[in-house]
Amino acid sequence: MLMDSWFSAKENFDLIRARRKHFVAALKDNRLVALSAADRQQGRFVRVDSLVLSDKQTVRGWLKGFDEEVLIVRRVFTNKDGSSGELNLVCSDLTCDGEQVAQLHQKRWKVEEFHKSLKSNAGLAKSPTRRVRTQQNHVFMSMYAVFKLECLKMTHKLNHFALRSRLYIKAIKLAYDELLEMRAAA
Repeated sequence: MLMDSWFSAKENFDLIRARRKHFVAALKDNRLVALSAADRQQGRFVRVDSLVLSDKQTVRGWLKGFDEEVLIVRRVFTNKDGSSGELNLVCSDLTCDGEQVAQLHQKRWKVEEFHKSLKSNAGLAKSPTRRVRTQQNHVFMSMYAVFKLECLKMTHKLNHFALRSRLYIKAIKLAYDELLEMRAAA
């Protein structure tokens, strides 16, 4: 299971592990970790952002409140504006290395792109519906619209936003041409 820091709660981790699955999650900078069993037993936890780790370096430890040993991985990256940032990840699969954890977490980005397109391009959040059935229909049709955009994206080699802009401009041109025809007929 892949998740961002919003969902990296003990209850979610427990549920995933109870189903004998593993997780990779982002951690908030103030999340507390112990790097040894002795530190954990004595309640000596430190903030995850205080750990000195290089990019994709892995350490074993325990999250405060979670009973299983986990891997802590730091991701160091450069933003578009040239500034650098850090992301702390946690993984329940102790057989992974830092590179594997980073690759797994990167796959989560496609889900973020899907949600953004659902909201921005398919109007998911703008549903005027009030009844459960019509809300379900709206959600389904929004997902269907994003699916269609994805098909068009592969065909035309354009992202969802460029496709939407192209469709919008074409619709405006058609409406304008229709308006001119109506004016000429009058």
